[in-house]
Amino acid sequence: MTLAEVPALPLHTAGKYVAGAYIVVFAIVLIYVAIMAIRLSRIERDLGELLELSESPREGAPEARRPASIADSATRRESTPA
Repeated sequence: MTLAEVPALPLHTAGKYVAGAYIVVFAIVLIYVAIMAIRLSRIERDLGELLELSESPREGAPEARRPASIADSATRRESTPA
């Protein structure tokens, strides 16, 4: 028996299966989005902690030199005599 010979389901019977399939797919997408939102919030929290750690000076360590920005280098050039 080939696929072409299999009779189609009547519309009043097939509609239930189509609706069920849409509900299952929607539930899977909803669960996926929820998992991604949880991961994103965890990553944002971890990045915030890393940012705080990078901005706070270490105890007992000498102050680290911060790289000069473009504005700092411009003010240095203006203040040095030529």
